[in-house]
Formats: sequence, C-alpha cells, structure tokens
Amino acid sequence: LSMMEWIEPPKRERKANYAVDAYFREALRVSEPKVPKAPRPPKQPNIQDFQFFPPRLFELLEKEILYYRKTIGYKVPRNPDLPNAAQMQKEEQKKIDESMPLNSAETEEKEKLLTQGFTNWNKRDFNQFVKANEKYGRDDIDNIAREVEGKSPEEVIEYSAVFWERCNELQDIERIMAQIERGEARIQRRISIKKALDAKIARYKAPFHQLRIQYGTNKGKNYTEEEDRFLICMLHKMGFDKENVYEELRQCVRNAPQFRFDWFIKSRTAM
Repeated sequence: LSMMEWIEPPKRERKANYAVDAYFREALRVSEPKVPKAPRPPKQPNIQDFQFFPPRLFELLEKEILYYRKTIGYKVPRNPDLPNAAQMQKEEQKKIDESMPLNSAETEEKEKLLTQGFTNWNKRDFNQFVKANEKYGRDDIDNIAREVEGKSPEEVIEYSAVFWERCNELQDIERIMAQIERGEARIQRRISIKKALDAKIARYKAPFHQLRIQYGTNKGKNYTEEEDRFLICMLHKMGFDKENVYEELRQCVRNAPQFRFDWFIKSRTAM
C-alpha cells in the first residue's frame, strides 16, 4: 500500500499579545519559580487564557495590580536568574511607581469586559474540545460539537471560530497544536491507505482469488500470501475506517474454513 509522505509544516510564528502574555505570565509565574510571588489584589476575578476575554481587559487588570502594589509600598526584588536583572528590576519598579488607579469609566469598562469571554467554559470543556480536534480534524465541527459534553453545537461553533482566530494567545499553544496536528496526520494517512486499498481491489473481478501482492524485498516471514490476501480483501469488504474493524476481522479469520488448522493466524490478536 502506498503511504502518504508527511511534509513538516513551517514553524508557527507566535503573535505576541503583550497585555495577555504579561498577565498570564504574572498569574502563572512560569519562568520565575525562585523569586517570591508579587502580591495581587484580593478578590481578583479568576480567568483562564482559554476563555478568550478581550485583550483590553488584561491591560485594565494589570493596571489595577500595579496600583495595588504601589499602595502597599511593594519593592520589586532582583531576580539573579534573569539576564540584565538590575535593568529588569528598575523597569518593573518604575511601572509600579508611575501607576494610577482605575477611574470610574475604566472600572465600568472592566466590569463590562468580564462578561465578554467564554465564562461558562472550564478546563474540562477545553480539554474535550482539543481532543475532539485531534480525533476528527479541525474542520469536522459536527463531530467535534458532539464530543464536548454539556455544550450545544452553536456554542462549540462559536468557540471554535474564536479559538482558531486567537489560539496564539494561549500559554501552551505549541503543545496543543502539535497534539492536533498529530491527529490530523493520522486522519490523512487513513484516507491515503483507504484510497490505495480501493484502487488495489478495483483491479480484480474476484479479489479473494485473483489478488496478487508485490512484496519486493520486505516480505514478512510469518504470514503467507493466502493469509495476506484474505486480510486485505476482508478489510476492504468490512470498511477500513470502521471503528472495531480489526476485532471483526479477527472473528472472520476464526470462522473461515480455509484457516481451520492454521494455528498461527487463528491465534493473532486484533492488534
């Protein structure tokens, strides 16, 4: 069977969204584990990057955090692990010293923006969405919508549109995209194998008897050509992309009279 060659896509350029990145870097403290956490205002909203709030919200929340630190007289410690530690410390301290409180218009804007993200999507919903994209490919939105429990198709379609538009804002986007692309590569490989199988079988009027296999130099030592012929023809007959096709194929082998005394093929597992 002809196999599709996988062509590596170009490296994805991650668009920098500084307001969003700064907020989540601060919230998660991913790169600075040894420096004590800087204080944050009490009762700050618990928001996640996959909920895709408007970027303006993170600017306002960052401004609120900086002013809170100014009011409590917080001094930025020097992080020896960073290059230009003294310069970084000076810049961070300057931001705090020059910060101003949110005015009434900004406070009202912040409250309004807090309602504009996907507030009803939690981590479990997001993980189900990513796994469904891996399983079905990003374009099969109908099947993806069925996989996300507790969400209507309309909600998933709306979320998917925003996800693909703004996914570069996610902290873990490289891992997520690699996961989805691996799944899509498997889907493409299945499609190419199915096409090759259909083309091979279509050459014969009675493939169970006539089909010939060109092994070349890589003929396995275990299966005979008669066994291989039966497996290929039955796989095509039952449907290569059927969910439990190999379990059913195993049962067909056990029921086939020509293999009644063929212990090797009768003892094969579905795997």
